[in-house]
Amino acid sequence: MRIIRTASAIQHLALRWKRAGIRVAFVPTMGCLHAGHLKLLRTGRRIAGPRGVLVASIYVNPTQFGPNEDFARYPRNLRRDARLCHESGVDVVFAPSDREMYPGEGADAFSTYVVEHSLSAPMEGAARPTHFRGVTTVVAKLLNLVLPDVAVFGEKDFQQAAVIRRMVRDLNLPVRIRLAPTVRECDGLAMSSRNQYLSPPARAQATVLSRAIRHARSRVRSSRDGISAVRLKSVVRRLVTAQPDARLDYVEAFDAASFSPVRRVRRGDRVALAVFIGHTRLIDNGGM
Repeated sequence: MRIIRTASAIQHLALRWKRAGIRVAFVPTMGCLHAGHLKLLRTGRRIAGPRGVLVASIYVNPTQFGPNEDFARYPRNLRRDARLCHESGVDVVFAPSDREMYPGEGADAFSTYVVEHSLSAPMEGAARPTHFRGVTTVVAKLLNLVLPDVAVFGEKDFQQAAVIRRMVRDLNLPVRIRLAPTVRECDGLAMSSRNQYLSPPARAQATVLSRAIRHARSRVRSSRDGISAVRLKSVVRRLVTAQPDARLDYVEAFDAASFSPVRRVRRGDRVALAVFIGHTRLIDNGGM
């Protein structure tokens, strides 16, 4: 397995693969790999096949963090992540510096961003106004550098994956986006690098996100014609606020294709929520 640090080197290698007709699968990550990431890597390995190439990026992207968020303390351990990548069948790890991804300074500082205006507006986009601009920009850059045939993302970040799919479609990027199911702990908590911020009592309270989604799904599926979104969100809010250290950032019920809010929640719709457990912000979502 190779670790590549520069944009020019990974792009040069990607062009060689393209000319040779080698299939390339790509899994972008911010590192601090957990079992959810490893499932994405295994999915990428299957897609690439025995004669293809699997590339993983490890890069904590500063432009998707807002003021007072956890960019500075976001966990970083490249040695551990590289070992896990190797064990998961990764051929190349791209681990650039900020200067490689956002070159220039002063008057020549990086100044070009990719912005999606529709699917990125609600939920995470409303709660974190600059987040998706950073995500779409860095993913567009990574896709241009790695030139993959397929890129794999996780369903836990459902809105992010939808925004990236829209960007790929709108900009005619020659890559297929593959979505892999959310990986959960045995108690239902969606795996996330931020889970390690949680103390044991907070960790126990954090299961309220998945419990709220399961409860919402049960309510929807027990009704012949769905349930009022206002009523369902009120039920979720009560479940969350019953936890002593939990604060609901948002809960939304929406059409899974358009991301438009729905008035009645029916099978096939989706519910997403963001919750602060103490100072740690967690997200989750699920189909109804």
